[in-house]
Amino acid sequence: MQKKNDPRTIRAWCMYDWANSAYMLVISSTLFPVYYNSVTRSAFNGDLVDFFGWHVSNTVLYSYSLSFAFLLAALFSPLLAGIADYGRLRKPMMRFFTYIGALACIGLYFFEGDNIGWGILCNVLACFGYTGSLVFYNAYLPEIARRDRLDSVSAQGFAYGYLGGVVLLLVNLAMVQKPEWFGILDKMHAVRLSLASVGIWWIVFSQYTFAYLPSSRSEAEPSAELLVQGYQKLRTVWQQLQHLQTTKYYLLAFFFYSMGVQTVMLLAATFGEKEIKMSADKLIITVLIIQLIAIPGGYLFARIAKNVSNRLSINIMLLLWLIVCVGAYVVNSALEFYVLAALVGLIMGGIQSVSRSTYTKLIPKDTPDNTSFFSFYDVVEKVSIIGGTFTFGLVEQLTRSMRNSALVLCVFFIVGLFFMLQVHIPRHRVLMKQILEGNR
Repeated sequence: MQKKNDPRTIRAWCMYDWANSAYMLVISSTLFPVYYNSVTRSAFNGDLVDFFGWHVSNTVLYSYSLSFAFLLAALFSPLLAGIADYGRLRKPMMRFFTYIGALACIGLYFFEGDNIGWGILCNVLACFGYTGSLVFYNAYLPEIARRDRLDSVSAQGFAYGYLGGVVLLLVNLAMVQKPEWFGILDKMHAVRLSLASVGIWWIVFSQYTFAYLPSSRSEAEPSAELLVQGYQKLRTVWQQLQHLQTTKYYLLAFFFYSMGVQTVMLLAATFGEKEIKMSADKLIITVLIIQLIAIPGGYLFARIAKNVSNRLSINIMLLLWLIVCVGAYVVNSALEFYVLAALVGLIMGGIQSVSRSTYTKLIPKDTPDNTSFFSFYDVVEKVSIIGGTFTFGLVEQLTRSMRNSALVLCVFFIVGLFFMLQVHIPRHRVLMKQILEGNR
């Protein structure tokens, strides 16, 4: 069995966050949304685009494309998680999704606006690869870290991700602002090269992770039955959750507040470009503010979780997320947007790392099916993103204002807070006992 708390293994696990977080910063959060809005507006002489005969706002189409990407991920993750759980293929599946996402990022180099179908396809595949790899990545956490280090190791992974993403983002900022330094002809070409650089970065740095992460403990060999076992495992997890009331309430809370959190993170750059009229360089500064504050923010809320309680840590962050949504509705200037970004940075790292470590504490101790439990967690998160991004796009389509969409997200945080108040996280109980007693 793999020794827990091994520094080299933990470092290898964290390095995957360093590798893949460039996707979230460059593709999802900054350059691609701004580039997408600009080139489609230019190609179609306005915000209304023609997507295979469907005339729709470019930002609405972008929101719906993210919903579709996460729908695909939600449908396929259980299948692949089942294969990984039973066939010692966890790491190969993680590698498979990595290459899908990275190659799609490289493919965005060829997107120039009029070929909007290609741009949407590559963006969907990049998102699919990124989210698909995370179910395997998250499932490693309880195998490499002991229970008393779950919060800190989880926060350490996100810290690696923020630092790695910022390094590449700074390089990309230099490429866009001073393309002549790199022998590039113009800014638009620099942006396209920056998008492709994400895929190269992702592939290169993930090799360290794949070299040193342990393989799955399962001794079973792949078979045709594995095509359905992932879904069967989800059903088994669902049945176990009926005897784990705290875990069930937590997942309900997580589902609703993730609808808001992930939507803000995925569509903030689009909002800034369209509603605040911010340029690419200002949005990059915004994201840098978020990332730099997210590192101490993640450790701050991890410390609150460890020293007081996970529930208090999450509840404080949910109240702050409500302030973010209301602020997005009223913000008008770049300076106000920077202040809002600073608040987002403070709670962004914390909500992700504490949410992951909280769930790890609430699944049965030493279960051999970590991948299945995290697959369930992953599907819950993906379905929440589908609901959040679709709602955001629908409200914009109906009201023609992204500000109204941001305000509607408050509802998700309020409902999440309600369910979170029902969560009581046990500190010294063996949670498997609850299942055994419930099955008698």
